Amino acid sequence: MNTRDIRRKYAQNYLKDPAILFEMADVITPKENDTFIEIGPGHGALTNQINKEHVSIICIDIDSDNIDIMNNKFKGPANFKFINQDILKFELPNIDSKLRIVGNLPYNISTQIMIKFIDDFEKIEDMHFLVQKEVAQKVNGKVSTKNWGKLALKIAAFFETEVLFDVPPEAFDIKPKVNSSFIRFIPRKNLNYDISIKDNLFKIIDLAFSSKRKNIKNNLKSLNISWNLLELNPASRSEDLPVEEFIKIAKEHTI
Repeated sequence: MNTRDIRRKYAQNYLKDPAILFEMADVITPKENDTFIEIGPGHGALTNQINKEHVSIICIDIDSDNIDIMNNKFKGPANFKFINQDILKFELPNIDSKLRIVGNLPYNISTQIMIKFIDDFEKIEDMHFLVQKEVAQKVNGKVSTKNWGKLALKIAAFFETEVLFDVPPEAFDIKPKVNSSFIRFIPRKNLNYDISIKDNLFKIIDLAFSSKRKNIKNNLKSLNISWNLLELNPASRSEDLPVEEFIKIAKEHTI
């Protein structure tokens, strides 16, 4: 398989615009003793921006050729570790400090990657991802808008999100056919629930959006919910309910 075929297989579009890379580094703001997990570093354009003294960087790339390039290219000043692995199979290490996760995500698995890290939200300080603009808008959806759906709700239960800026196709060496956005995730603090609620909550969210034409009561009729006790309006449509209401349901009813 030639290089172009490999890049197409792994959806590799590498950033080349120095102004965009500088802006990404500026909002990430590497600090002394940070530990970064970088997803799909490619040839190290973003890596170079966070390559600071007293910083640790663990680079994960499914492409072994990229790992060889990175190994030869980066000897410091950061403390580096290069791992040739599928990020969807990678387990975050247990360390004393919180992890910072960054990456120009492959568009074909960006949603899977974001959902994967929900399980480890308590280990994470923040995440900064470059993703397709449409995906960023869905992740950062607000109540009662077209982007307030299953993805926004699942992420909002554990992370606060913010779209930081957009990135045009011209910023990449191989231009994607879509615009991109740089988005920040920060784990929510002081929750009155933990990760144990996730699987049931996600099932309820999926069920609640199984038919957009129906209200929340009809979509969740199999749960026999006491709507008055939960102080929820059963006539509401799922896209009009904040994440806190779904959490309230998940605490009281198990699928």
